[in-house]
Amino acid sequence: EGRLDSLLSELKLGHLALNKAYSLSGGERRRVEITRALVTAPQIMLLDEPFAGIDPLAVNDIQNIIRQLKEKNIGVLISDHNVRETLSVCDRAYILNEGVILQEGRPEELAESELARKIYLGEKFRLN
Repeated sequence: EGRLDSLLSELKLGHLALNKAYSLSGGERRRVEITRALVTAPQIMLLDEPFAGIDPLAVNDIQNIIRQLKEKNIGVLISDHNVRETLSVCDRAYILNEGVILQEGRPEELAESELARKIYLGEKFRLN
């Protein structure tokens, strides 16, 4: 219980601990999902579309949580179509098509890659 209370506080969910999940916003639900996983003290986490269906403020919160996880040496594997949001928090990225890796590298490398722009990002894509 002490670990859970600590995580609820760390992820700014303590005031929501007694609420039903259906009453939470998308960003709050996403933070609850991450908290539930963290209770098990994982070495690595898979986040499936963590930026989908949440408002820009919640996106920023989730990005900050991902950075905190990295600082705690918890590996984070993200699968998401929100490229800009995802690339801003990752060290390495892969562009997949039908299960095949088409391009890989640091976010800056992918943003500048002609192949990545042609097959997925679009010609006008910029990280910032």
